[in-house]
Amino acid sequence: MIQYNNEAVSRLEDWRLITGQGRFTADQTLPEQCYAAFFRSERAHAHILALHLDKARAQPGVIAVLSGSDILEVGYTTAPCMLTFAGKNGMKASIPPRPALAIGTVRHVGEAVALVVAESEAAAIDALSWIEVEYEDLPVLTNPYEAIDRPSVQLHETVSNNMPFEFEIGDFSEVSKQRDVADHVTRLKLSSTRVIASPMEPRACLVAYDKKNDHYTVQVCSQGVAMMRWQLSRYTGIAEGRISVKTGDVGGGFGQRSMAYPEYCALMLAAHRVGRPVKWVSSRSEGFLADGHGRGNEIEASLALDKDGRFLALALDWVTDQGAYLTRSGPVGHIKNPCASLTGVYRIGALYARFRVAMTNTAPITAYRGAGRPDMAYVMERLVNQAALETGRDPLQLRRLNFLQPEDFPYRLPTGSVYEKADVPGLFEQALSLADWQGFEQRRLESESRGLLRGRGLATVIEGTSQGMVPKDEILLECARDGRLTIHSVSQSQGQGHATSFALIVAAVLQIAPERIRLQQGDSDNNLIGNQTGGSRSTVGAGSVCSLAAQKMIKEGKSLAAERWGIEPSQVNYSNGIFISTLTSKTLLLEQLVCTDSWCVKAEANFGATFPNGCHVAEVEIDPDTGKTQIVAYTAIDDCGVVISHTLVEGQLQGAVAQGAGQVFGEQILYEPHSGQLLTGSFSDYIMPRAGVLPDMQMASRPVSSSVSPLGVKGVGESGCTASLGALVNATLDALAPFGIQHMDMPFTPSRIWQAIEVARTSKAPTN
Repeated sequence: MIQYNNEAVSRLEDWRLITGQGRFTADQTLPEQCYAAFFRSERAHAHILALHLDKARAQPGVIAVLSGSDILEVGYTTAPCMLTFAGKNGMKASIPPRPALAIGTVRHVGEAVALVVAESEAAAIDALSWIEVEYEDLPVLTNPYEAIDRPSVQLHETVSNNMPFEFEIGDFSEVSKQRDVADHVTRLKLSSTRVIASPMEPRACLVAYDKKNDHYTVQVCSQGVAMMRWQLSRYTGIAEGRISVKTGDVGGGFGQRSMAYPEYCALMLAAHRVGRPVKWVSSRSEGFLADGHGRGNEIEASLALDKDGRFLALALDWVTDQGAYLTRSGPVGHIKNPCASLTGVYRIGALYARFRVAMTNTAPITAYRGAGRPDMAYVMERLVNQAALETGRDPLQLRRLNFLQPEDFPYRLPTGSVYEKADVPGLFEQALSLADWQGFEQRRLESESRGLLRGRGLATVIEGTSQGMVPKDEILLECARDGRLTIHSVSQSQGQGHATSFALIVAAVLQIAPERIRLQQGDSDNNLIGNQTGGSRSTVGAGSVCSLAAQKMIKEGKSLAAERWGIEPSQVNYSNGIFISTLTSKTLLLEQLVCTDSWCVKAEANFGATFPNGCHVAEVEIDPDTGKTQIVAYTAIDDCGVVISHTLVEGQLQGAVAQGAGQVFGEQILYEPHSGQLLTGSFSDYIMPRAGVLPDMQMASRPVSSSVSPLGVKGVGESGCTASLGALVNATLDALAPFGIQHMDMPFTPSRIWQAIEVARTSKAPTN
């Protein structure tokens, strides 16, 4: 087995980034560039009766003002959406138009209505105040149940009942049969709250149009240039060969960077019309209004148990609020991803799930770290805890009784997914030991002595990840005359550390120092095929192909060396970057095989889904007088397959757990239900996790090598989010158990917890 130098090598990209040498989209400039600003709707749902642009056009420095009529003229009206599979009874999704600038009607606050292009950013922003719109207000829908169950208001003429798609999986009749004979059925209604990624780098885009060659160059923060180019082409009708996409450094992605936003297409039209490069950098306020949101799921779930506590049947009624428009992956991720791991880590014979896509007058939903997987794991782990509570069973023993065992793998779910091999019971017991589960009572009493409530919770989860959306992943490996190697890839790091992990993979095969290897990403002109970064797929896909490319370089290098020496390739050995003749002891370095500027090999492969899994244990303290909750201990044991870099794995876990904690304890996008106005439009209203939200985490790996990836890796980028929701919510409810509080929905803000405690105290107070 290949050994990775994963303890001795620091992140190779960090020095450049922390010394201010990063080049983000907002840092890019082009000669003669001008600047754009978007006029956005202040109404959630309204007809546009009149749009007055002449005053804005007359302002100093203004070059052009575009509106929906310009968009209609070129046909930039249909955003790509991957909701192409058949739904209930063969239903085909009704995908409504999404013009790059609003045409006739606005459907959420913040929707782009007009675009100003000016000589400076300040001039463009100033001109926005001169735009006037006459609206005819329409009724507003912000509740997904209201939208589909009582559709008195229609958001789109082409979408009946505001429900563009309904999907079923499993056997409802078998679930009903099992529930009828069950000894107990646990039922829960759960919300996975709407959140927003808010990456450090706001969205930005710089578009240049080359009239002579009829070619667009789009510099944009993305999660992968190939997928971004494909989307822009589908959105605009411009052939992919006429679009180049460039992505430099990216300050966070979390799924939000995966979409071709309508603003990018409007900027392409603007660059074409004015004949100059056009640049736009979003403000943070615009981000809250118009960036893709995440989660937003309402789930009714039931779990049937027999008299011994064995799980018989699981049923879900899942409503996913997708906002005013359907994005490329938003609805797909919240249907397909939960289905891939519908039983969690348990054996459940009968399954049924219904998914309904709802449209509301809110910002559209896109992929957000885990994209449906954390929601599914959260539902499953809350159900198991609640079932234990209702039946008087130990939640640990209930899990042990129903866990899938190592001999069960590969395990085919009734829904068709196949879990690859895992050791769920082993993970579970290791997590309990490392977290000192048995010593909790002493810690609880110590917290109680300080007037605090202490609770513990856990989540044991599995998720289907790494499934690609294109036919294959390609890597080009280039060796230069100076001995430097360059990996060319279309996957895109947004902080994950691809430059380090890919270099470690190639270095391990070629037996050279990782520092000799650099990663070249973010350029669609390399014409490589490959998946964007997302779904924990980069190391499984592009990383595995890096290994194949390095092996191919050795094989081709032996042939080249043999040709020079006049011997057979079988008479050439390779070690530590050197080719050696077994006949004459002649040697050649890798770089000495370069005849011109460089020597390149290309490798490709296609890999299916992997199934990383883990067990996380959390402990929290709550001050009952204020409702403030603090995470005081967190333990994570994960099986992400073979570990390339422990540093990168631990960083991914820490970030993802913090992101989960943000959703559990504060993050929530809220709209005023009648007007559709955004109530959480800044960091003054939207609570982000801050430094110190997590204690020092205990982390350990329990790898079971993947049979899907030749590297044995399974992916880890979403594991922390997937497990932390259930672990933290279960811990918080355990702390509140003395008050008889069995269920609350996220977020567990101090005010909501305090109010719940006060209500519980009042209800228990004696009456005269």
